[in-house]
This record gives sequence, structure tokens and C-alpha cells, in this order.
Amino acid sequence: MKTKFYPLIVAFALAACSNQSGSDQANKAQPASAVQEQPAAEPAKPQTPEEAAKAELVKKAVALTREQIMQSHDPSSLSKLGQIYVDAGESDHFVWTLERLAQLFPNSGNLRLQLAMAYAGQEKKTETYDTLLRLINQGYYYDVGKDPRFEGAHGTKVWDYIVKTFENNHKPFGEGKVAFDLPKGDHLFESIAWDPKRKQFLVGSVRDGGIYLADGKGGVKEFIKADANNGLMAVFGLAVDAGHDKLYAISNGVAHFNHFDANMVGKAGVYEFALSSGKFLRRTMLPVDDGRHILSSITVDPNGKVYLADGAVQQIYRLDGGELKLIAGNPALSGIRGIAVSGDGRTLYFADVALGLFGIDLAQDKPFDIAYNPDHLALGGIDGLYWYDGTLVAIQNDMSPKRVMRLRLGNDGRSIVQAQPLDAAQEAFGLPTVGTVSGTDLYFIANSQKSLYNDLGVLTDADKLEPEHIFRTNILFAWNVKAPAMPPVHKYTPEEIDQMRRTPPKGFIPPPAKPEQKPAATH
Repeated sequence: MKTKFYPLIVAFALAACSNQSGSDQANKAQPASAVQEQPAAEPAKPQTPEEAAKAELVKKAVALTREQIMQSHDPSSLSKLGQIYVDAGESDHFVWTLERLAQLFPNSGNLRLQLAMAYAGQEKKTETYDTLLRLINQGYYYDVGKDPRFEGAHGTKVWDYIVKTFENNHKPFGEGKVAFDLPKGDHLFESIAWDPKRKQFLVGSVRDGGIYLADGKGGVKEFIKADANNGLMAVFGLAVDAGHDKLYAISNGVAHFNHFDANMVGKAGVYEFALSSGKFLRRTMLPVDDGRHILSSITVDPNGKVYLADGAVQQIYRLDGGELKLIAGNPALSGIRGIAVSGDGRTLYFADVALGLFGIDLAQDKPFDIAYNPDHLALGGIDGLYWYDGTLVAIQNDMSPKRVMRLRLGNDGRSIVQAQPLDAAQEAFGLPTVGTVSGTDLYFIANSQKSLYNDLGVLTDADKLEPEHIFRTNILFAWNVKAPAMPPVHKYTPEEIDQMRRTPPKGFIPPPAKPEQKPAATH
């Protein structure tokens, strides 16, 4: 899931970068004689009220200064401004808009890539290089070497270094491997949990609403069937509380469910079963039945308290005495995915797909920001999130390359002091999504099949279905290797920012200047 404005940003960014230089060259290429020979222009037609209103809107938008644009905190308005600037050919205003959006969404690599393209379209090499080098430092990969939209940045040793380093970021990294497969078919397994008492994995199906036991050899056995008694719908998440013999499933009424009907629209709840037998115990539905809810993640703390996230309306609930009590919510979020609770049960962490990581002090139900250095770490695109011994393990599937990261928290639990990739760019990573911790390993779905289903829940191409790979990553990988601490965030002054833009990146030698060519002698 992407923020609502983002597809539009991509569309007009690409349009601006690809069309701007061509149109300018075409205008410059017209000889004066060609202009003189053009037929006389027809008298302008009177503007309609709609055209007049649009012209006035464009006039006001173009009148905005860079300082005014950089003060905006409204992504939707900035998106609309960007489209106006593209239509009006206002490349400088368009770049300012992208700059502001990149500030508001520091975890969006794709957005920053569009900004680099816009700089390259203006042949601003230093700004292009600085933007791409930041992406490299955050661990991103983009195939910029053959992209014609970056032609304005070619021809220097800096550019060659950038292309090569991006390629290095795309090399497979880590020691993880596929542990076992789930059977191929129209199952859409989108959740997995580990039962430590019976030493077995459980997986949930979106298609039939069933919960299955996985044998680790490619087969599954039905454990809980969706029926009129339990009322299970599409299973989106599983959580185990072995100490209390409980299995929890979050289930949603979505079109992907084979038995979906109009009465299920917007319904979502948490379903409780006996872990040892699969006996249905109770279900608790969300308190507001307004057709908007989709539960996206669930977790259980060490004491058996259950927390779940609603990714549709950006809210987090605690299951308390058979009721779902709202503990946090913010409509400005773009989509809550993974959630995890600290080992002491005092802090809940959650991932927003566009905005990154946040925490909640559970004693006060008060959210807080996670401090980290965005110049060296990107926290967008997290789907699965898990706690392990003072660290958070994150599955990032909405970035390039897809990767699994271990994030060591500071003593206060409110900052990230070290970041270690565990596995990245692995061949098995089609669309890694969610997993479960077993001992010192994280087992997760490496190639979700959900992209083969459209918004109406229809399987678009059954021939492309593959067995779902369950990938095993060792959480202790490089555990005793002292990774360099993340440098603290430096707040640059406007003067420093201006100086960086004027100065080539450190460590690079600019290419020698071309010798001045003297006009050829005439004979």
C-alpha cells in the first residue's frame, strides 16, 4: 500500500523529467524563418467560467515562492500543486514541491528517486548526485545506469561510482534460505505462527478462512475450518499465546474470501481458539461497523495481552475483557502494518508503510516517535515487525531491494542505535510479507501470491501460482559483530545546505576539463 498522493507524484514526476528537455530543445531548434512563415494566429476564444477559474488557480500557484511551498504540511495539496506545475511547465516550482514532499516522507525512496530525476532533467548534477548518494547510504538499489531520464547526470566519475554502488546494493546478502514450502494452489496463505509446545507451524488462508498445520515438507493439514459456528472469514493474521493455550486469528470480510457476501463488507474481528485442540472459544468484532475496517496485524505480549491494528482507519486496539478498546489512532498515517510488543510488555511498536516506525507507551497509551538517522536508514515499506532481545526485526517489502533488518534500540527504547541487514535481495524474495519467531530464527512468507488477485478478489492467472516459500533468517546473524553506531542526526543550517549543493561530494575527483578547441585553420 502506498500513500494516496504517491501514484500521482510518480506520474507527473516521470512526465516532467521525460518531456521537459525535449520540449525545450524543440522550441530552441526553430529557425527564425520558420517562425515568420507560421500562419496568423486565430483570435483567442472567450474563456469558459471553468477555464477562467483554472487559469486563476494556476496564476496563484505560480505566484508561490519556494519558502511558501517549503512551509506546507499537506501532502495532498502539494500533490495537486505538483500537477499544476507540470501542466504549466514550471519546472522550478515542481522541483520545490518534490523537495518538500521528500522532507515530509524521508522514508520514501521512490519519491526521492523522482526528485533526483527532476534534478537530472535540469542538468543539476550536484543535486542529482547528493540525492542518489543518500539513497545508496540508506541501502536502496535503483537501476539508474541505463535510465535515459538521468542523461543529464552522466559523464563524471561521480556518476560512474553511483551506478556501480547501486549495483553492489543489489547483490544477494545474508545466510538465510528457504526452510520449506506451502502447497501450490488457490489458498492465499497470508499469515504464519509458531506453536512452541507442539513444535509446529500454523498458517491461515485468506481464500477459505481456514487455519492449517504445516508439516514443513510441503503439506498442510486442516486444523480449524471456517463455519457458521465460528464465523471465520478471510484470515489475515495469527498469534499464539502458548502459556495460556490460546490461538488468535484476525479475520476480515473482503472479496478475496470464497464465501464473501454483502453482509460481510467492513466486518472485522479477532477470533479466539484453544491452541491445543482448535476449539472455538469466542470472537470479538470491532465496535464500529461502518464498512471501513481491515485488521492488518496482531501480536500477543509476554503476559498474554492481545493487540491488533486496523490498517484501513489507522487505529490500534487492545483486547480487554472481551472488548476491543482503542488505544491509539491517527488518520494522518498512511497504513499501519506490523506491530510488536517489547519483552517487558511496556512498549508497543508499529510500522507505517510510508512514515516508518513509531512506539506507544502502554502505561499511558501515549504514542511517541522513534529517533534515528534518516541519512543512513530507511524505515518505510515495513510489513512484518517482531521483537527480539532489545531489537526489532523488520521485513521491508516496499523498498528496493527487499530485505530483513535487525534494528537495535537504545536503552530508552525510543531510538535506533544500530542497524544490521540480515538478508537482502535474495532470489526467493518475490514479495516477503509476515512471519513468526521460533527460537533464534524468523520464519516468514517470502513470495506472497496476493499480487495475482485483483481488488475484487479474482485470481487473474492461476497458471502463475507458485508454492509459497517459508524463508528462515537467523536473527543472531552477525550478533557479536560490533556494527558501527548510527551517527546522530545533524540539523543542517540553510547556509550548510547551500554549500553542500555547490560542493561536489567528498572523495571524488572531477573529470579533467576538456581542452579548448581552436577553430580549424582555413586554407
